[in-house]
Amino acid sequence: MKVIITGGAGFIGLQLARRLTALGALTGPSGKSERIDELLLFDMVVPDGRPSGLDDRARFVAGEISDKATVKRLFDRPDISVFHLASVVSGGGEQDFDLAMRVNLDGNLHVLESARALGSKPRVVFASSIAVFGGKTMPKHVGDTTKQTPQTTYGMTKAIGELLVNDYTRKGFIDGRSARLPTVIIRPGKPNKAASSFASGVFREPLNGVECVLPVGTEAVMPLAGYRTIVECFVKLHEVAGEKLGEDRAVSLPSLDVTVGDMIAALKRVAADRRLGEIRVEKDPVIERIVATWPVGTTYERALSLGLPKDPDLDAIVKAYIEDFL
Repeated sequence: MKVIITGGAGFIGLQLARRLTALGALTGPSGKSERIDELLLFDMVVPDGRPSGLDDRARFVAGEISDKATVKRLFDRPDISVFHLASVVSGGGEQDFDLAMRVNLDGNLHVLESARALGSKPRVVFASSIAVFGGKTMPKHVGDTTKQTPQTTYGMTKAIGELLVNDYTRKGFIDGRSARLPTVIIRPGKPNKAASSFASGVFREPLNGVECVLPVGTEAVMPLAGYRTIVECFVKLHEVAGEKLGEDRAVSLPSLDVTVGDMIAALKRVAADRRLGEIRVEKDPVIERIVATWPVGTTYERALSLGLPKDPDLDAIVKAYIEDFL
């Protein structure tokens, strides 16, 4: 079978590709375990060479997810599964509404329509977000039965994406499932335009001996998950039998609900004798306003019942990052 990962050259896309390369097989449209003989990683910008952990089954294709014809060409055989990760992130979506609509809404439709045209009812895993929740009536803890009132363009496009996945599944076009992600940490490299970027930076920069300037106070609360766990959740959710998911295909992934202060404390515990860069607070009203719209806690009993994993604690996430990237 062939696996398509949109956003495949991004951090999570590459981590997922490495995991699928190691696994070697997934449940195909046939309902049986099929050998992965092609792994197509689609993104706006792709690497020149082949990143570590991938073999000759992996192929990178550069293009715009907002271009319907480009996306359709990726779907060239019936035995396909899709992990749709490509997206304009939260801060970027607030800065450029039209771009967010082209990428997050039109791009999602192009993926779903291309999958539908195969006629084989392929499994499609859509990366959603807890940003689908928000508003003054939002409860402290949100989950699969919480009403969605997103307060960002990014969250709005993710909420629409979940509904599209549900309806395309109901109509028998695809076998869809939406993974509702918390903030994912710790991302290596440079900060991105996500409003939550500081949640990785508060670990990454000090571990690299660089100063970290936090745009929010240490009392801010966020649901988080480590990247290793998120990758496993994507794989596990893909493998869940459709009948176990029922009519609502969106699943809130397990998270740790922690303060920024908790993050700093975990960093110092795990870093031990490492010399860390300074951490200081310099509040950014734009980021604070976005973060204030997010939930401070999640419920995820359904995810656990489906066999999806949860991080044991923050310390384990920091240790994994040091092991993988330092």
